[in-house]
Amino acid sequence: MKKTSFTRKLTPEQQECLVRILDTGNYRPAETPHTIRAVKGRDCNINLYRSGKCVVQGRGAEDWVLFTLEPEVLRTAEVGYEDALDPALREPHLGVDESGKGDYFGPLVVAAAYVNAELVDGLRGLNVRDSKNYSSDRALRKSAEQVRELLEGRYALVPVNPSAYNRLYDKMRNVNSLVAWGHARAIENLLEQVPDCPRAVLDKFGPTHRVERALMKRGRGIRVEQRVRAEDDPAVAAASVLARDEFLSRLEGLGKTCGVALPKGASGKVRAAAEQLVRANGPEVLRETAKCHFRTTDRVLEACGEEMRSLSSENGKSESGNP
Repeated sequence: MKKTSFTRKLTPEQQECLVRILDTGNYRPAETPHTIRAVKGRDCNINLYRSGKCVVQGRGAEDWVLFTLEPEVLRTAEVGYEDALDPALREPHLGVDESGKGDYFGPLVVAAAYVNAELVDGLRGLNVRDSKNYSSDRALRKSAEQVRELLEGRYALVPVNPSAYNRLYDKMRNVNSLVAWGHARAIENLLEQVPDCPRAVLDKFGPTHRVERALMKRGRGIRVEQRVRAEDDPAVAAASVLARDEFLSRLEGLGKTCGVALPKGASGKVRAAAEQLVRANGPEVLRETAKCHFRTTDRVLEACGEEMRSLSSENGKSESGNP
């Protein structure tokens, strides 16, 4: 089955080359926010974002990547050659990924997923991909159902709800150390089910030793590999989908408990919801619903006229790049 979604990060030179192709070829302009170019091709949509990310989606996506993007822009040949380029993709291993790190409200969720050759083929047949590359939450959650059914329990979830997250951050004072701890726990938990798995693959977010040092007795024998673009690995893509699905479920449940719909991300909409919560329940409600080290906390408390020492002095300033 052909893949219907691709994401590639382009250099400035590659972006210029792609713009020339899209401007002179047989493409119809489209409207997509935050893009340099957005067009419709033959059975696919091509979006070049200001970040340099090129996203190709649709029935004809694989053909367009294979015959246009790779030879004319990337000057590489990867599609259809994944197993030859990286035969380890089909060997037994774990993939690990997290969700919620950049979301003010809700938990941090880390997932680990086990694959072997048979499961890799199954994930490819389902067109499982990095959670950021789904067109909607509904599509992602449907994919998560399929992944769970395929893996038959060979996955692990480590949800860190806001109250626990804030306690851990108070202790560690570093987001990546906290994430590494979550990755290690997910690896350890999944190794209970697949104790002979030789390695774990995860996206590169910091020094590998952070995860290795956080592993306990069961995980000390596994080889940890951190990679750029690790989401291209089917196991990591599966973990990404499972983590995001769990995050969305818990965020929704948290909102129902609070009586306020809690938005994703860290936008102005998020700040407005946080201000509503604080005005109704006092500033301590943020420690139960949000990641308090985000700078959003200071701005919300300032807007509400609340004394913010009780929260911000414990949590410090954001490391996550939130505005």
